[in-house]
Amino acid sequence: MTSNPMTQSNIYENIAIDSEPMTVSGAVNKTILLLLVTFAVGVFTWTQAFSGYMDKVVMLMWGGIIAGLILAIIMRFKPQNAKILSIGYAVCEGLAIGGLSAMYEMQLHGIVANAALITFLTLFVMLILYKTGVIKATETFKRVIFTATASIMVFYLVSIVISFFNPNFISIWNTGLLGIGLSLVFCAVAALNFILDFDFIEQGAQKMVPKYFEWFGAFSLLVTIIWLYLELLRLLAQLSKNR
Repeated sequence: MTSNPMTQSNIYENIAIDSEPMTVSGAVNKTILLLLVTFAVGVFTWTQAFSGYMDKVVMLMWGGIIAGLILAIIMRFKPQNAKILSIGYAVCEGLAIGGLSAMYEMQLHGIVANAALITFLTLFVMLILYKTGVIKATETFKRVIFTATASIMVFYLVSIVISFFNPNFISIWNTGLLGIGLSLVFCAVAALNFILDFDFIEQGAQKMVPKYFEWFGAFSLLVTIIWLYLELLRLLAQLSKNR
């Protein structure tokens, strides 16, 4: 769940024009493939959870979260290995998301389908806003979204550290009006990161960078999709509790 420091355009610096450059359609196809891998693995952990193997699912979740984070960090510095790293990341996220989704679904029937539907509707809307020029990826826009995203990530990290000493801290921003307000802000920032992803892929195609950047762009989109989906799960759960 990091946004797209991964999609900073400076990753294209000093990259030579390639005889077989990346294309937008190639990145789209690879995004679909990564989503299918994530979904397939997620179905496995989902099934395990509903079969009563929750201890196993929790282990798989944490293994997926930690391994996925490691792969994402490596990806930033080794984009030429994006194909295998992005597929590995999709597998890891499938392990994590499948179990987590099952936990939410056990408490609130239908929440997973709603979160997934809203996620892809948001993706579609943001794509339209980007292609029509309603929202443009200007340098100022990029800086604002990057700063907001980085701040949210710092908030996550600080919250995790504090929770080790005060387990009740997480519940303070996970429930009530404060929790709902924060989730709305986080969802909005995650959605706006789609604009950065679209711009990153389009810029790569225009600059004719090597084809492996299709996998990198697909990975970046997958990161944002997963982040928004998780934020929507939390938001919908909070709204349900506060009815």
